[in-house]
Amino acid sequence: MKHRLLLLLAAALWSSGGAAIKACGLDAWQLAGGRSLVAAAVLLALVPATRRRPTRLCWAVAVAYAFTVVLFVSATKLTTAANAIFIQDTAPLWVLLLSPWLLGERPTRAELLSVPVFGLGLALFFLDRLTPGQVTGNLVALASGVAFGLSIIGLRRIGDGGPAALVLGNLLAAAVTLPLWPYGPSPTPTDLGLVAFLGIFQLGLSYLAFTRGLEGTPAVEAALLVLLEPVLNPVWTFLFTGE
Repeated sequence: MKHRLLLLLAAALWSSGGAAIKACGLDAWQLAGGRSLVAAAVLLALVPATRRRPTRLCWAVAVAYAFTVVLFVSATKLTTAANAIFIQDTAPLWVLLLSPWLLGERPTRAELLSVPVFGLGLALFFLDRLTPGQVTGNLVALASGVAFGLSIIGLRRIGDGGPAALVLGNLLAAAVTLPLWPYGPSPTPTDLGLVAFLGIFQLGLSYLAFTRGLEGTPAVEAALLVLLEPVLNPVWTFLFTGE
């Protein structure tokens, strides 16, 4: 039960991302880099295990994670927060398909029956009347979902090395995006406050809870439990930004 509660806590913290990203005046590259840098600093300060030397598997997980966090911010800026999070959270589909080969974890019959539901739900987002920017955002969100699925599998496989992979992934994301900071808008104090909030709570502490929860939960079940996030994300975005 403890591990499942940690996964639900992670999903609740993640769900604040849509509203905060929409409310922030920085562009996607600035926001992705800033929050990842803050998250890396928080994890390094709080979790001694993050300072261990990374293995090859740690590097692989870090790359998948870096793609996840950067692509999600980009998708949220390009399309609606609801579209971005619902399409990204097709991740359980990729986990379900890949976990038997990569983790040796067989999905249950109920989990297998979820496959057509995911397929139908994903199709609905591309049948709506979308502007060109939204179509691009939806495709970026889909790529983020694939990367998130690979991150879940990798974090499950790496076990207690997860926090180290998170730090490395955040540093990679920051290294790629922060050089573009001067080309974006000048930040206001509110923007910087939102970057700090996103880095500490929506990214750093949330993924720490997620990795701890994964240690005692099969990958497919974990991916399904965190679907609390797309339930809450559009609600917060509507309440705080009116979208």
